[in-house]
Amino acid sequence: MSRIDLSWDFYRTFLAVLREGSLSAAARELGLTQPTVGRHVDAMEAALGYPLFVRSPHGLLPTDAALALRPYAETLSATSAALLRAASSQRDAVSGTVRISASEVIGIEVLPPILAKLHEAYPELMIELSASDTVEDLLRQEADIAVRMVAPAQDALIARHLGVVPISFHAHRSYIARRGMPQALTDLADHSLIGYDRETAAIRAIIARSPELPTARFALKADSNLAQLAAIRAGFGIGICQNGLAARDPDLLPVLPGLFEMKLDTWLVMHENLKTAPRCRVTFDALAKGLRDYIRSVAPAAQDGDAST
Repeated sequence: MSRIDLSWDFYRTFLAVLREGSLSAAARELGLTQPTVGRHVDAMEAALGYPLFVRSPHGLLPTDAALALRPYAETLSATSAALLRAASSQRDAVSGTVRISASEVIGIEVLPPILAKLHEAYPELMIELSASDTVEDLLRQEADIAVRMVAPAQDALIARHLGVVPISFHAHRSYIARRGMPQALTDLADHSLIGYDRETAAIRAIIARSPELPTARFALKADSNLAQLAAIRAGFGIGICQNGLAARDPDLLPVLPGLFEMKLDTWLVMHENLKTAPRCRVTFDALAKGLRDYIRSVAPAAQDGDAST
């Protein structure tokens, strides 16, 4: 078999083995038999002329050559998925599949009612929601539309600024009843704080903009913002969450209002090549309206932005 004879099936199988770490797990993921997955890997290694995996007691370990090929296989996978989404719709009808990327908190706490209204209006529209704090690359077509909390820097993207989402300290009423309400930022040192496990670039930026914050000693560390929000709701301690989410729950109380508040810029982003696709256009507009309404509910003065490229 020559190198040009390698089919997408082999690359798809190769990527699944990379992600799952074994032939059996990859077979389950792809809906194939384990011998078929093994044959695909063997055929790809034979065509390329070098091994892609090393057998070990812990499964299949990728070689350096396999790791070098991974980004290309991921690009093929994203392109294939984007092709299927585009092919799933009729040219002039609002139907087919739209993939939306958003953070965990936005995807799980904010978007569902917006998407429910969208589905009611366009029942032939199928929605894929990727709720993750990992930023998916729209240029590589890993998603069609993204909700982001930073301004996009890439060209060839339509970006609409929707406003700012305020975030600040909150605690459950039961926690405040037990431990009392802090009166100053320095009082936080005597409280159970909920925060991050690993310091990311975004967190470092918050710390740099808020020199008045005391050095944090967290009683609970979690990199998941959803886990932090759940801990606040459970009465574990004081943590940071979106004011709009806290406003929905009368048992969540603002802590030190006016002394500490951050604002998250909110952007809706789409590849410019998709702006004429009905399935993407109506989804983009519905998300823009729904997110603006959410932002205005707690920040009436937030300014809307215009679409730009």
